[in-house]
Amino acid sequence: MTHKNLLVELFVEELPPKALKKLGDAFASVLFDQLKLQGLCSADSKLTSFASPRRLAAHVTAVAAQAADKAVSQKLMPVSVGLDASGNVSPALLKKLQALGADAGAVSGLKRVMDGKAEALFYESTAKGATLAEGLQKALAEAIAKLPIPKVMSYQLESGCEMPGWSSVSFVRPAHSLLALHGSEVVPVTALGLKAGNSTQGHRFEAAKSPVVIADADAYANTLEKDGAVIASFEVRKTEIAKQLAAAAAKLGGGVKPIEDDALLDEVTALVERPNVLICEFEKQFLDVPQECLILTMKANQKYFPLLDVSGKLTNKFLVVSNISPDDASAVIQGNERVVRPRLADAKFFFDQDRKKTLESRIPQLAKVVYHNKLGSQGERVERVRAIAKAIGQQLGGDLLAKQADRAAMLAKADLLTDMVGEFPELQGIMGGYYALNDKETSDVAAAVEDHYKPRFAGDALARNPVGIVVALADKLETLAGMFGIGNLPTGDKDPFALRRHALGVARMLVEGNLALHYYNITRKAFAAFPEGVLQDQVKALDEFLVERLKGYLKDSGYSSAEVEAAVYAQQLGYWHTLPKRLAAVRAFAQLPEAPALAAANKRVGNILKKVEGTVEAKINPALLQAGEEQALADALKSVAARADSAWANGQFEENLKALAALKEPVDAFFDKVMVNHDDPAIRANRLGLLATLHQAMNRVADLSKLAA
Repeated sequence: MTHKNLLVELFVEELPPKALKKLGDAFASVLFDQLKLQGLCSADSKLTSFASPRRLAAHVTAVAAQAADKAVSQKLMPVSVGLDASGNVSPALLKKLQALGADAGAVSGLKRVMDGKAEALFYESTAKGATLAEGLQKALAEAIAKLPIPKVMSYQLESGCEMPGWSSVSFVRPAHSLLALHGSEVVPVTALGLKAGNSTQGHRFEAAKSPVVIADADAYANTLEKDGAVIASFEVRKTEIAKQLAAAAAKLGGGVKPIEDDALLDEVTALVERPNVLICEFEKQFLDVPQECLILTMKANQKYFPLLDVSGKLTNKFLVVSNISPDDASAVIQGNERVVRPRLADAKFFFDQDRKKTLESRIPQLAKVVYHNKLGSQGERVERVRAIAKAIGQQLGGDLLAKQADRAAMLAKADLLTDMVGEFPELQGIMGGYYALNDKETSDVAAAVEDHYKPRFAGDALARNPVGIVVALADKLETLAGMFGIGNLPTGDKDPFALRRHALGVARMLVEGNLALHYYNITRKAFAAFPEGVLQDQVKALDEFLVERLKGYLKDSGYSSAEVEAAVYAQQLGYWHTLPKRLAAVRAFAQLPEAPALAAANKRVGNILKKVEGTVEAKINPALLQAGEEQALADALKSVAARADSAWANGQFEENLKALAALKEPVDAFFDKVMVNHDDPAIRANRLGLLATLHQAMNRVADLSKLAA
């Protein structure tokens, strides 16, 4: 059977840049999957996707002109329905066979197969393999139907199309041509009112030929680049842009580098077909404005790449990725410099105007800003965050930290009322830090105002100082308590208030910040900050939510589920700052040869104690120790206790668990020879006390039963 490479391209108007990569990948992958499903691809077929501002394309290797025929076994009906007691054919069976293009003569060839509890009749036939034209038509329709289109538009078909006139179609952008080549042969398929051909269009201004004729499927990328001045591959174009950005920065010397922003690089890659990086600059006077403002306006509004010096400070140079390559680029450079100037001037104006009012003077206006219709204004929220921050600050650092945290929490939301944050909401917190310094606030308070949203995302840094940590913790706890208390819990993949991210931030601060805070207590402080009657009692649900986020965070850090469950004490461990040491200890213990047996014994002890009515006191009466094995276990516990207790007192969790290795043999012997449920109640109680003592000794650092297989 003939196998050739296949190329399919849809040529359209400019596609939405932020969605281009996803559109290109989806178009190619669905097309490929559908061809495989119909048996038109070989096991060795490879897919290459292409996506440029005006095209979506896919190249597939080893595609057959026609799929192989395949045997089809079709269930008809139960034997009892198709045949009577004498074996005669029923009218229902004849009718079914006729519908399949067969007659009564096919009855003898029917197979009887057990289908569940009853025997059924199956008709076996051979289905002719789909031709490439048939299969590609279906695959193309699926690929178009399943595109993750952000917004569909309807348009009328052009004259010359398959269905011109008043007919209209719906697609992400108007489509102008369809290219489909199997080797060098055009595959006769249609899509969006277009008939497939062997040509496309290149760059709007710099194509050497129009149209660009593609000789065969394998010549697509090279021909388009040579004759059409278009780099069709998204990844190749992205790599070329990154290479040109680095080269342009290197020309300036001094270790200058373009800002690293993969999302911006993807967006710019989706905006150009033939990248040409140019160096531009702006007046140095604008560098007096906080660089975050300038960087954001250049990236978000103009898609420029700001240049940073070796210390990470913004320079007055920036890079533009142009879609044209004129012999004299001065007009393009000057045009971009002229465009960016008003943007930077606006940023400078906002910054100058905002500094005329202090953050503190803006606070009363927060009472007029709605936070949530059930939770009041931003002003009320600020007071709740202050209350939580003061309580946590007092616990962690006494009066001084409580006072600093209160001040920072009071000022933290005031920048929401500034012109700069009104224009660029992404700068909230950051601008508050600058304005706090301008208002002569202490550096600790200013840094806390800037950092109180941190961590903003997974992998983001924590706040830089204790004041910032306290305010960030209070801010996230207030959000979590408020949203849980009014029933706005995350469901499935929906989390409109980013509560999972807030909970992860709380977990990270408690663990990485080494904060001696009990999560159980701080969640109650958060709920207590709200007026009585505003919230439902969801504190237990919030506790469980935080623990689950904690476990996810620890697993993402490289620990196994068993290690995490052991160290977190199955939700009983309240102080999370000790977890890194506990996890390291659990991992080290698990490597010991005695670990599996001790973990299994620990699980067994726990199960025994759970079945006992009432509380079992961890206490041993030596006079009631009868069997040699229970005496040996009691002696071993006493011997191990000295070393284990010393390690525990010094925070040496690993040494504490390693000391338990000496218990393996006496524990094994005890369970082999000693009956815990003795007839004498006193002896039974003493043996349970011995097990309770063992259980207590083994589970100070972690719940070792979680390591049992």
